[in-house]
Amino acid sequence: MRLLTHIVAPEQEGWPLRRLLRQELRISGSFLSRLKWRPGAILVNGRPATVAAVLHTGDAVTADVSDLPGDNPHIRPVAWPLDILWEDEDLLVLNKPAGIAIHPAALTEETVTVAGAVCHYLRTDSFHCVNRLDRGTTGVMAVAKTGYIHRLCMESLHTDSFLREYRGICLGTPQPSSGAIDLPISRDPGSLLRRTVDPMGLPARTLYETLLPGELSLLRLLPQTGRTHQLRLHLSAVGHPLAGDWLYGTEDRTLIPRPALHSHRLELTHPVTRRRLTVTAPLPEDMARLLPEDMNKS
Repeated sequence: MRLLTHIVAPEQEGWPLRRLLRQELRISGSFLSRLKWRPGAILVNGRPATVAAVLHTGDAVTADVSDLPGDNPHIRPVAWPLDILWEDEDLLVLNKPAGIAIHPAALTEETVTVAGAVCHYLRTDSFHCVNRLDRGTTGVMAVAKTGYIHRLCMESLHTDSFLREYRGICLGTPQPSSGAIDLPISRDPGSLLRRTVDPMGLPARTLYETLLPGELSLLRLLPQTGRTHQLRLHLSAVGHPLAGDWLYGTEDRTLIPRPALHSHRLELTHPVTRRRLTVTAPLPEDMARLLPEDMNKS
């Protein structure tokens, strides 16, 4: 159960409860319309109250923002060890390994997914992923523990309040060594999976910086938008696909058996406490071994 509590301030004297729930606790209208029919979910001074109730200074308002039955399709929990980087009552931040999908695939059975492992860990059947990573991508990813927290996180996902930094190892050295890639992206009409650069596609922007140039270059990547396969496609489009990228480059399993992409750092403003949170994950072994030893800590 996740309870939010707020003490009515003098400037909120006379507010209807509905206004405080929407404005101060940021409960959406659709969620509130369901919440108000849930027995005991909204209390004023420990007693059930209607959303039309008039509030007075010092009143204690409590709202149960736990997931409601039917909020999410059922996910089969699976016992599987999670590499937890940070956790509180609202968020779970993980270090995702390569080779595991976030959700069960539509056309194939998945024995283990991040969704299933998280549901087992949290003892729930609801899963709320904040920043998605491809099956082959490693590193930091955030999971909201309730749909309420997930909605608040998604409001800030592509703003300065939610920053994502990646490490990638590409073929060759980009020129110039740092800059921006602005190329719109759309679905490839000839593929169920691929994306393509398309003047009529959705805007997509990636900032990059070369940390170590060479035949295999280590890059710092900052996506400014969140298009599917954005980093992989952008690097391929400028002639420097990620090592091991079988979809947008050349597969070489002797080099690395996946696209060499790692979610290195996640920085966000906590949706409830409003404190700034920064979480990092070290470069995984399969990427680190492609670099000189003194660069493995970059």
